Amino acid sequence: MRGLNPKTIHPPFANYAHGLEVEAGARLIFCSGQLGVAPDGAIPPDVEGQARLCFRAIEAILAEGGMALSDLVRLNAYVSGREHLQGYMRIRDEFVGTPAPASTLMIVQGFARPEFVVEIEAVAARKPGV
Repeated sequence: MRGLNPKTIHPPFANYAHGLEVEAGARLIFCSGQLGVAPDGAIPPDVEGQARLCFRAIEAILAEGGMALSDLVRLNAYVSGREHLQGYMRIRDEFVGTPAPASTLMIVQGFARPEFVVEIEAVAARKPGV
């Protein structure tokens, strides 16, 4: 994978790439949006705790498909308020390496249940044979 951050446009605001090139023939995994809920149904009250659970769920999904977080090429994250932006980005940076994936972070009105404050969907790619 190759990050695409042209010098002719403003650099990324955080740890993400404006674009990421994936070689033809790569295997892809598309992860549905993951919410911050533990296997026992517990939901942490803070964005950091919920984001950690989201990334752990994505990590488990990727592992089931023979991939890892290092194979992420795209993240779409949604938080329910501006006050959750920094906490989400702090946790994202704990889980996402280099090259950083292409990424979108949006503030939304809310989720299906009011206790959720973050949802993360992901796409991963891996070159065949790796």
